[in-house]
Amino acid sequence: MRKLITLMCCLLATALAGAKPFVLNSPDGHLTVTIDGDRYTLRCADEILVEDAVAALTLADGTTIRLGDKVRRSKAVKGIVETIEAPFYRESSFRFVYNSLRIDYRNGWSMEWRATDEGIAYRFFAPGKVRVQNETVDIRFPGDRRCWLPYSTAPKTPYAMAFQNYYTDQKLSDGSRLPAFLPVTVDGGSAKVTLLESDLQAYPGMFVRADGTSLKGEFAAYPSRMARYRWRAMTYVAEREDWIAETDRFPWRILAVTTDDTQMPTNHLVYALAEPNRIGDTSWIRPGYSAWEWWNDWQLTGVPFEAGINMDTYRYYIDFASRNGLEYVILDEGWYEPAGGDMLTPIDALDLPELVRYAAERNVRLILWGVFNVMDDRCEEICRHYAEMGIAGFKIDFLDRDDQTAMEMIRRIAETAAKYHLVLDYHGISKPTGINRTYPNILNFESVFGQEEVRWAEPHVDMPLYNVTFPFIRQMSGYTDYTPGAMRNAARQDFKAVYRHSMSMGTRAHQVALYVVIDSPLTMLCDSPTLYEKDPATLEFISTFPRIYDTEKVLQGRLGEYIVIARKAGDSWYVGGLTSWTPREIDLATDFLGGGQWTATLFTDGPNAGRNASDYTIGCQEVGADSHIGIRLASGGGFAIKFTPKQ
Repeated sequence: MRKLITLMCCLLATALAGAKPFVLNSPDGHLTVTIDGDRYTLRCADEILVEDAVAALTLADGTTIRLGDKVRRSKAVKGIVETIEAPFYRESSFRFVYNSLRIDYRNGWSMEWRATDEGIAYRFFAPGKVRVQNETVDIRFPGDRRCWLPYSTAPKTPYAMAFQNYYTDQKLSDGSRLPAFLPVTVDGGSAKVTLLESDLQAYPGMFVRADGTSLKGEFAAYPSRMARYRWRAMTYVAEREDWIAETDRFPWRILAVTTDDTQMPTNHLVYALAEPNRIGDTSWIRPGYSAWEWWNDWQLTGVPFEAGINMDTYRYYIDFASRNGLEYVILDEGWYEPAGGDMLTPIDALDLPELVRYAAERNVRLILWGVFNVMDDRCEEICRHYAEMGIAGFKIDFLDRDDQTAMEMIRRIAETAAKYHLVLDYHGISKPTGINRTYPNILNFESVFGQEEVRWAEPHVDMPLYNVTFPFIRQMSGYTDYTPGAMRNAARQDFKAVYRHSMSMGTRAHQVALYVVIDSPLTMLCDSPTLYEKDPATLEFISTFPRIYDTEKVLQGRLGEYIVIARKAGDSWYVGGLTSWTPREIDLATDFLGGGQWTATLFTDGPNAGRNASDYTIGCQEVGADSHIGIRLASGGGFAIKFTPKQ
């Protein structure tokens, strides 16, 4: 018997030693993921980007699901092609080409791996609903790599905060004691690796912690008891379980790979891997620009009434929107009493049905602000009531967590809003994970260190640097509600955080360029109507940009230095460029125009923009597709160009 046991052990060891690893290549062959036992390795050409990484699940009953579990069967398929229609996305449609590997394990679990030319992704498939104690995501890099991490801003509750922070540019070994939220980017040498996730439904979002030469995933535990703040009637997690999820659906874990920084903003993996459209017809959804009062603190000057949350003020905003072709006016916090938590009862100073009627006569629609849990508590009733009144949708704020119940809430609200043909702007939320593909009525997401931050910015805050960083990293996840359009503009030496009279860091042209650089189907004009009206040239340039585009190209750029993006809508092209506080000379080749003669209308930094950030120049010139345009960007500067075919 002892000899038999010894023989069986030898045979098992031989079988394990001889087991071949799974190998999956990208369609163009430059990426290879190798799954060998419990580990996987990712190569770009001949260079290892990630080595001996671990992906595993631990269930509440103690079971561990590993890559190296016994395989029942596997199936590889090459050259799968999907044509994805993408309403309101950065491309109206695109081809998604990938190779797939499906591994079915004897324990009833499965994994699918996909390799595309843009990166690799994997997800688990459970045999039924399971309780997940924890997930192991351990992404190991061959060395102490440079990385860009947006850290949690809440030391006491690191998984519950607004998901708004700048990127810390550091080495992996210099990691903070706090976790960072996604997306994050690591410089792997010949290529950058950006960690993303898609199709996040009944599962918490992932944080990562830098640990030596690796990034390790962390997850918020499932809430067991909620409590409520007195202000805004906002709920928060008072107690949590000792497990992270109870689910039968797991998200895609994505390692996007880019060999040039210009590839980053156009990466499609998050959108392509998300669940397709669940609401059907999207013809009723109207992207657009919105006049907005919160950032400018309801500041109107030269008017015969006291500005504030009242009928006269909102009529003024509606008239302003109507005169300038803006589709929306947002009524932000204050139109109902936040502490009362009753979205069905506006304050006495507002006759909301009358405002809706007044706006409709002027081809403008209203969007109402609210708090996530307040909306969720009476979602059907609120949506039905305001849809019947003629409200266009909601800006929903202060979720400030991404545990499983939070992710389920955003889907419930999106589905109910779509039922009543209401659009949504999700504020105070974690990064998008493709839910805008599933529910195209979600027209924007915050999860960005946006323009509102300058109202209270600390001295170390550097918005021009952030503005040439987040388009490369954060916009890989999707739409960005940054709220551009500041009309008070400050050079570096002049900036001050003034809450009621906010100014931007950087030039006027920088603000105008943001309307092209940012992916944003629902975009604010953040400043006061009376400030825009004092500069009709800037207002006209901004208000006549398209709301959505057919295609996008990143013409030039380096992460953390500068970016130049071109977008096409109809027959015309629009180009926006930004720099950090470093002045820059741009040589813009116009070969992307594809032929013919064009009229270029340029909005650029004026000759004195380095000292007076509001200085700008508007000019026109005729160009061909083989022309070059020289552009000077001031410190914190930018430019925008409209190219129209010459008839």
